[in-house]
Amino acid sequence: MTEGSATDRVGRIMGRLPYIALAASLILVVAGSSVGVPHEGWWAVGLSAAATLGWLVWWLALHPRWEQDEPKMIVFFLGLAGLIYLLVWTSPLFGFFAWSGYILTTYGLKKWRRLAAGTLVAGAGAISQMGGFSTLSEPGILPVFLVVLAINVGVANVMIWITMWTFEQGEKRARMIDELGEANSKLAAALRENAGLHAQLLAQAREAGVLDERQRMAGEIHDVLAQGLTGIVTQLEAAEAATARPGDQGRHLDNAKRLARQSLTEARRSVQALRPQTLVEAGLPEAIDEVVKEWTRVHQVKAELITTGARRALLPEIEAALLRTAQEALANVARHADAARVGLTLSYMEDVVTLDVRDDGDGFDPAQPLTVSEKGGYGLAAMRERLARIAGSLEVESEPGAGTALSACVPAIAIGAAA
Repeated sequence: MTEGSATDRVGRIMGRLPYIALAASLILVVAGSSVGVPHEGWWAVGLSAAATLGWLVWWLALHPRWEQDEPKMIVFFLGLAGLIYLLVWTSPLFGFFAWSGYILTTYGLKKWRRLAAGTLVAGAGAISQMGGFSTLSEPGILPVFLVVLAINVGVANVMIWITMWTFEQGEKRARMIDELGEANSKLAAALRENAGLHAQLLAQAREAGVLDERQRMAGEIHDVLAQGLTGIVTQLEAAEAATARPGDQGRHLDNAKRLARQSLTEARRSVQALRPQTLVEAGLPEAIDEVVKEWTRVHQVKAELITTGARRALLPEIEAALLRTAQEALANVARHADAARVGLTLSYMEDVVTLDVRDDGDGFDPAQPLTVSEKGGYGLAAMRERLARIAGSLEVESEPGAGTALSACVPAIAIGAAA
């Protein structure tokens, strides 16, 4: 049985008790008359009992919503108190009905009005206990009556106060339960909303991760496959043009084979998201210098690397980005610049590391938008994206006929500092 159904059941039982008490008192009056218990005439007993029954039915049974209207309930209880005194006047045995008035003090009355009503009922109970109104005229009975009245008033008010306190606590608990239920509903709604936001953030993070990985792989494919294939095509075209010179033709074919093997190795490592092979075997300056020497040997263009500052091991992502930038810059020189000389400078500074690549080639107008096609155009965008992922930047200065200068700048985050 739930708390609500139990409370309703108790309320129904308490609502029937006044009728039961009235019927029982009437039976006692009839039975008491046979053993000499005095009472007024039967017409007075019957009329007062009928009036009391009608009063209860009219106010309680027929108009239950009047309980919420305290002024009406005051009228009801004053009328009930008068009927209780009338019943006790007809017979003191109606005192058994009088105690039901204590129950009805909680019916629609608030605060001190309950205590006043309880005091009014206690007076009728005291008269009944003394044997009725007729006994009050006996000599010396007044002090006894006052003591009995005081006891009834004291007990009645204590019980009513306890009932009021219990009722108020019950109302507070009910309000707390309602508030907790509302808070739980809001919390459940917030949790559902947070779960939805969490799922949305996870989806966005996953999409961002996929996009970032696609960009990384696009850059790796461009750096490894596009550069390697470009070099192979260049060497094969040179070999085809050198058919009359077997020595040169063989050298170009050997270069093409070497580039193909290197590109295959780098492609495998890029797919596995590992560092470039040259960085695994050496530091960043040595790795870039090896790239520069190999590029010079293959393209027969003088290129030189200068390293300045106190070199130190950087985060693998930073070193890989700088190495890929050097490779891409040299690939662009070989493909577009027609340069006779290339200079690279790797500078270690306190907060940043820069890589400058300068050539004396054809140059171009940086203000003109570059279009991506099968002939190229992705290199500068790929370098910028790669550097941006590690909080780096790329500056390009060029002029048609005056060569090109690239400057990549990345944060100088050492491995030990990152840890």
